[in-house]
Amino acid sequence: MNTWRNASLAVTAAAVLALTTACGQEKGTETPNGQAVGAVNPAQPGSGGYGSDYGAGSGTAAQAAAKPAGQLAVWDSKELGKVVTDSAGFTLYRFDKDTASPPKSNCEGECAKTWPVVAAGGASAAPGVDPSLIGEVTRSDGTKQLTIGGWAMYRYAKDAKPGDAKGQGVGGTWFASAPDGKKAAGGAGGGSDSGEGGYGDGGEEAGGEQADLAGLSVRKDPKLGEIIVDKNGMTVYRFMKDSAWPMKTACTGDCLKKWPVVAPVNKNDTEGILKKGFVTFDRPDGIKQQTIDCWPIYTFAGDAKPGDTNGQGVGGTWYAVSPEGKPVGAPK
Repeated sequence: MNTWRNASLAVTAAAVLALTTACGQEKGTETPNGQAVGAVNPAQPGSGGYGSDYGAGSGTAAQAAAKPAGQLAVWDSKELGKVVTDSAGFTLYRFDKDTASPPKSNCEGECAKTWPVVAAGGASAAPGVDPSLIGEVTRSDGTKQLTIGGWAMYRYAKDAKPGDAKGQGVGGTWFASAPDGKKAAGGAGGGSDSGEGGYGDGGEEAGGEQADLAGLSVRKDPKLGEIIVDKNGMTVYRFMKDSAWPMKTACTGDCLKKWPVVAPVNKNDTEGILKKGFVTFDRPDGIKQQTIDCWPIYTFAGDAKPGDTNGQGVGGTWYAVSPEGKPVGAPK
């Protein structure tokens, strides 16, 4: 009996140690929401689509269909402008063959496998966006679909990770949605016609490829040295009022308009950065945010192009991030 008990205690201790070391060995065991450390979900390698982030084991479009969006967020893409995403950072799309007044979805059957609908329940407007724009439409099967500005919202089955926008311009009818439901600023162009009623496999890359960078990588800045940048080459920052353990954010509400969170990034889609403490932070506002060494990371709305570091030192609290997750140039 004692042998069994000792073995059980050893296994339990090992499990606790493994969870604790995910965000620093000697930093406690609570999350900002008072949950166990396991509630902070490590970024997982991709599994062939966004389904894995929505509880769909095989990552197929069909399994991930009709999942809610949660707390919407706004991604400032250098190619597409402001793009609305779900709480996990996946791009939401609208279909030109739908209508907004009255709201109506015309994507059914095979179309809805390639473009899974976004369920209406549990969605809330992105910070700074008029909540009255959020609505729903009843589909032909009786289910409720999220609408923004009257336009039905969808995801794209071939978007493999947060920040992908491979559905942009497909068939000349599918476009990333702006926060008000209109086409994102870069949505005037279009991809090649798919020949499948605007939702087939052809043309999925048209207009959808972002900068040829990893989700997070390192850039040598002439003044700051090696700093982390996102997939668009935009500088990544840390906020000194945040904390890593317990993991907390002090940037909420209007702060997020100036300092958008970095959406979760696949750990395998990184180059040259620290992998320790590379976990997804489930923020109290419902937004999912990437961390490095358990510190939440952001970009700066005042950076207009790749290479800008206009957020460096702002307020004495915002600093670019080193490959080790340290704030570059912050006071000791």
